[in-house]
Amino acid sequence: MRLLHTSDWHLGRAFHRVNMLGAQAGFIGHLVATVREREVDAVVVSGDVYDRAVPPLAAVELFDDALHRLADLGVPTVMISGNHDSARRLGVGAALIGRAGVHLRTDPAAAGTPVILRDGFGDVAFYGLPYLEPALVKDEFGVEKAGHEAVLAAAMDRVRADLAERPRGTRSVVLAHAFVTGGRPSESERDITVGGVASVPAGVFDGVDYVALGHLHGCQTLTERVRYSGSPLPYSFSEADHRKTMWLVDLDADGRVAAERIDCPVPRELARLRGTLEDLLAEPGLDRYEEAWVEATLTDAVRPADPMARLTERFPHTLSLVFAPERAPDDPDVSYARRLAGRTDQEIAEDFVAHVRGAGPDTREQDVLRDAFDAVRADGTVREVPR
Repeated sequence: MRLLHTSDWHLGRAFHRVNMLGAQAGFIGHLVATVREREVDAVVVSGDVYDRAVPPLAAVELFDDALHRLADLGVPTVMISGNHDSARRLGVGAALIGRAGVHLRTDPAAAGTPVILRDGFGDVAFYGLPYLEPALVKDEFGVEKAGHEAVLAAAMDRVRADLAERPRGTRSVVLAHAFVTGGRPSESERDITVGGVASVPAGVFDGVDYVALGHLHGCQTLTERVRYSGSPLPYSFSEADHRKTMWLVDLDADGRVAAERIDCPVPRELARLRGTLEDLLAEPGLDRYEEAWVEATLTDAVRPADPMARLTERFPHTLSLVFAPERAPDDPDVSYARRLAGRTDQEIAEDFVAHVRGAGPDTREQDVLRDAFDAVRADGTVREVPR
């Protein structure tokens, strides 16, 4: 069976101030063309279809167009909700849409109930594990302490139990939206760390033939059977070195995997430039970036006059301007934002306690802080707070 693995469409998202809807529509057209030209048997979409719980109408219309075009091809699609999606909204009409061959899997309770597709070698069971907010699903999966590893392991236990009851030789594909150990994050993913655990081990998914992951925006191979497709378009300058692709996966009669990267159309090159304003304006080697989307980091000791206006004369598509004077990390003038860069909410809160009290929180206090962050995150998910 030939699969096309994609994820993290983030329909409705902008790139800085640039509306990406046209580029997203271009990607959908590319996806449909690839399905047709490469004779794909099934499409898997591993979450974050939308960029927010309540997407703009134009994004919903594009999603509707994608569903119709995929259904018209007669090629089944299996799709899960991600942490940016509203599982309840995305799942509306799932049973009816499923009759057209588009299978939406947004209910955690159905993790062990597969979509069964057939090829010339028999059945392939597709299990959809939508994004599992641990604080909200721990009771469903019977785990005592909320955490990504615990709830994913419990969901996978249901997958393996169901698979064990199926005819011998049934092949299996799992769709999941999670941060798996070994994956390389970028700045454009919303953190889904819960309970102080940044990732789950790839071994959680043992026992299935292919794991189609979503959440991280860079295309990655964790093992031959466990892969991220990445986002089809860039959504932050941290993705400047990404090659945006989908995975074309062939699953043979014995469940062996052969995978090929299919490039996605990218509307414009990304460039991260760093130096003094005068150097950026004068350096001949930067000519190649004059039509790129540019993030310029200025290292001038004193902020120059009209930097954006001057930069856009040479780089008309400059979207981001950062000031980072070359200073020692302990310099009191280093910005608050730079001091917090790369730190989690939990770490920032613990640093605040240490600053106020003179000593960091003990283990019990760390648990209190962690539970508070979990509760806020879970409440935001239930109320579909805009992110």
